Parts: sequence; structure tokens; C-alpha cells
Amino acid sequence: MRPVRYNVAASLDGFIADASGKYDWIPPEPAIDFGALFRDVDTVLLGRHSFELVLRDPAAATWPSAARVVVFSRTLRQSDHPGVTVTADPPADVVAALRAEATGGDIWLYGGAALFGSLLAAGQVDRVEVTVIPILLGGGASDPRGPTADPARAPACRAVSVRAGQLALCHRLRARTLGSVRPRLLRDRYANYPDSVRHH
Repeated sequence: MRPVRYNVAASLDGFIADASGKYDWIPPEPAIDFGALFRDVDTVLLGRHSFELVLRDPAAATWPSAARVVVFSRTLRQSDHPGVTVTADPPADVVAALRAEATGGDIWLYGGAALFGSLLAAGQVDRVEVTVIPILLGGGASDPRGPTADPARAPACRAVSVRAGQLALCHRLRARTLGSVRPRLLRDRYANYPDSVRHH
């Protein structure tokens, strides 16, 4: 089954966007090779707000140029956005069908938080990847809250520090915890980060 990866940046106090819904507090990090990080991605999932962000700032579209882009919205019209697939169908149903495709690469859940929350609750997220940015926003949009995971089900944590004080974390969700977890964060692969990173 094709994996769904949720990749997001968050502030030290747990926000993924500031109070205005902006992301300009996230500094560029030349040490991260986005091409290598997402080379296995061939499908990208976005909610309407995330898609509109990319429309305003095309540089935010860091996925492979050939990737299929699926936008979940009840208000956008397909005819206005011919380069992507716009759907008003239930996200969990759409993603379940994508994951079951016989061929294909990783599925990147680009955002936003509401789409992530609905797919997590439906058991349609396989991995959560968070880069912690060393800044305190004091307010804004946060990740969806849910029941705490059973510690016995969560693997031990590892982390990778990148430059400028940023910390890359990842957690691979186990099948029996999907839909009932506020993810613990585990960085479980280091191959796509530079050799200069420091392991903890």
C-alpha cells in the first residue's frame, strides 16, 4: 500500500502558521535537499487554504514537477485549475483509493492542519515528519489535538538537528494506532539530510 507522509514545519510552541495564517517565519534552509527528500513522491494532497498559499507563492510548491496534485475543496472549480485535480469527495475515501493503487510512489500530505486531522482520524496517514523551527509565535494555527498514544505502542525517539537550530523529527505510525493517536515524533530516516547533521 502506498504510504501517506505528512511533512510540516512547526514553531517551538507548536504552531504551524502564525495568527495571520502566514508561514514567512520559516527561514529558508539550504542544507535540506527537497529534491532528495521528496524524490519518491508522485502524488501531493492539499486543502484549499494550502493550495491558495501555493498559488500566491509558487516557490512553496517544493514537490516534483511531474507529481499529481489533488486539492480538496467544496468551493474551487475544476475548470479554473486545470493543472490539478479538484475534488469535493470525502478526503478519507479519496486517499484510501490512492493508497490502494497498484503502482506509484509516496503520497505527500502537504497540508493543512484540518486535512491532516481528518485523514489521521480515518487511519490514512502513515508517517508524520516535523521540522521544529527555533521561534516562539505565541499563537496561530496548531496541529489537530487527539488522544495521547499508548507509550507501549510508540517506538523510541531519535532526532536529527539541521543547521540554524532546526530539528527534523519523524514518527512512523503503526497500523493499530492509526486514527487514535496524537503522534509522537520520531526521525527514522537520515538519508535525505546532509552528512553534516549531528545525531542525538
